[in-house]
Amino acid sequence: MGEDGRVFVRGLESDKYELEAFRRRQLSHPRVRDEKFVTDHGDAVAHNSTTKKSRTWWRIGPGDEEFLTQTLQVHFVEIDAHGSNRGHGHQNEAAFYILEGAGYEIHDDQRYDWKTGDFVFVHTDSVHRHFNPYDEKALALVVKAKSSWMFLGLLQQGRGGPVERPDAFGPREDWSAIWTPGVLDRRKVIGVEDTVWEDTELGRVRVMTSPQTDHARLFSVDAFEWAIDAGGSTPRYWKMADEVLYALAGDGYSLHWEVQAEIAERYYAHIALEPTRHEFAQGDVLYVPQNTVAQHFAADGTPLRLLSFQNRLFKHLGYDNVKVF
Repeated sequence: MGEDGRVFVRGLESDKYELEAFRRRQLSHPRVRDEKFVTDHGDAVAHNSTTKKSRTWWRIGPGDEEFLTQTLQVHFVEIDAHGSNRGHGHQNEAAFYILEGAGYEIHDDQRYDWKTGDFVFVHTDSVHRHFNPYDEKALALVVKAKSSWMFLGLLQQGRGGPVERPDAFGPREDWSAIWTPGVLDRRKVIGVEDTVWEDTELGRVRVMTSPQTDHARLFSVDAFEWAIDAGGSTPRYWKMADEVLYALAGDGYSLHWEVQAEIAERYYAHIALEPTRHEFAQGDVLYVPQNTVAQHFAADGTPLRLLSFQNRLFKHLGYDNVKVF
């Protein structure tokens, strides 16, 4: 978090044309964050949704002291039994994976129920509020690509109120008139029962959102769940997008091979001969930097379930492939 408030987009500058020093700093930071790591919380930044019956805290954000990424942000929302948070609106999407409990949302004046294991979307330009009418608390992991919206100048957010300078503007218009056609027909909640486990070249996965899941009302975050047998591993894989993983169940470790660029008559990649090793436990967040070869391992005797999240913008920038070794 910044000294004077919340950081939405972090600057990137250098005295030279190349930015290798910045990448070196990024790669030097720890890549595993456990439950003790709180980069900021709702009270510190006057977050609009926090109440006496709900709380919000961040694990990865663009204003981190140890800066990792701003392609994705990661925070948690906890709502006490029979509680709720405050309603608010923002232009950016957000994706909620329900870790514990059940409840419902009011999005644009409509109700959507959810339960443990569901993937719930706050769609673009949504006014939303979250409720827990049950006797147990509800806990959600929230992943969003908020900085992408901010960088693009999509800044109109807040708790609402009267229009400023009302005499200078006409009557209400339907904001959704400029949304992607058909988006209102897409799903706002993806349950476990709405997905299938598949054996792929990356291993056993359950895809929740991707460019191919055109039934989901989410355009910015791609997500899948990995199932890795005890003592087993994923294959080694190489991609340009960075990745945030959450250890849903089990412990393990991750090996990362740095990729160096040789800029000759064209770009060539050189993969490090030795990887770095990153231990993690259930409930931890693991970060894989951009342009990295990675492989994840389950501890002996402990099956591993990982949630994987990526910013879909990389695919639109021409990096839509993953090389599996």
